Amino acid sequence: MKLRLGMIGGGPGAFIGAVHRIAARIDDDYELVCGAFSSDAARSQATGLSLGLTAERSYGSYKELITAESQLPEHKRVQVISIVTPNHLHFEPARLALENGFHVILDKPATFSLQEAMELKAVMQQSGKLLCLTHTYTGYPMVKQARQLIAAGTIGNVRKVYVQYVQGWLSNLEEGTGNKQASWRTNPAKSGIAGAMGDIGTHAFNLAEYVSGCTLSHLCADIHTVVPGRQLDDDGAVLLKFTGGASGVLVATQIATGAENNIQISVYGEKGGIEWQQNDANSLIVRRADKPAETWRTGGSYTGSFASHNTRTPAGHPEGYLEAFANLYHNFALTVQATLLQQPATAEALDYPGIEEGIRGMAFIEQVIASGKSEQKWTPFIIH
Repeated sequence: MKLRLGMIGGGPGAFIGAVHRIAARIDDDYELVCGAFSSDAARSQATGLSLGLTAERSYGSYKELITAESQLPEHKRVQVISIVTPNHLHFEPARLALENGFHVILDKPATFSLQEAMELKAVMQQSGKLLCLTHTYTGYPMVKQARQLIAAGTIGNVRKVYVQYVQGWLSNLEEGTGNKQASWRTNPAKSGIAGAMGDIGTHAFNLAEYVSGCTLSHLCADIHTVVPGRQLDDDGAVLLKFTGGASGVLVATQIATGAENNIQISVYGEKGGIEWQQNDANSLIVRRADKPAETWRTGGSYTGSFASHNTRTPAGHPEGYLEAFANLYHNFALTVQATLLQQPATAEALDYPGIEEGIRGMAFIEQVIASGKSEQKWTPFIIH
């Protein structure tokens, strides 16, 4: 049963919209039936037509899309709406979609502020609909394997978490050259109070909690704006304390000149450690004190149910960013389909980020920026 998908955002010049559309198609779980791809009605319609939509369902605004689709017969109207706009345009379309009976796939970070994220949770709960937040890196099979091994006690109690996300694409003032992606991501009116910490720091934070199974209790941030003329942070490091006693370090930078897009995590416990990086996404390194290091590989017969559920190809066939993104779409589709059939979804299908991760991500942004400005060494991680 294909789900009818709509998209808000993702028009000309957008990067992430095309990624969402590819992810939605990989498993044939969705059919794109409508969209409001740009705030410019003509550009939105042109994009819709280029994607094979009719002019009638290539809408000029997200409000027009939600209103019109709500009035269509149930067998024809959209069921899931994917929102791929800049951060300041996340909350209102998501709220309207949920209130009008549509499930939502939302690009991260969830909203413009923590308050909006909390409000969105209340709207979602009242609507009875589902929401998926696209924290892509949790979709990799070996990331899921790492999480499952740690949860099973393979490395013992977690002691240390290192996570870093290093990019170099903002080493210069790209927002001054007409670069559309740089322009909105470095603009506080569109991105929010954080730059690098909001854009990629939230990914690193989400990955740290997801893989380790630990929850953050305190943080201490050192935040920088390195490139002259930039309005938001482009570099930073955060000391972490977790409930249960583990500690960690998070690094997020977009000014590492020449670096591409590598996110990596290492988690060490009393009996061993686990290491993963996106540059070699099919491999998971498992270390123990009294044995040689093991390299676990995507597609291996020895992997657990969560990794195998999110693997499409035999061992040795690389699965990367687009497939990881598609795993979020696929698991969300399985969950929505189970809901429509009034059946329980499997644990593997339910393993996708949602509004709780969105709230924690927004709290991380706000408290990291506050800590970076404060003289206080440690800031409690409190959601309120």
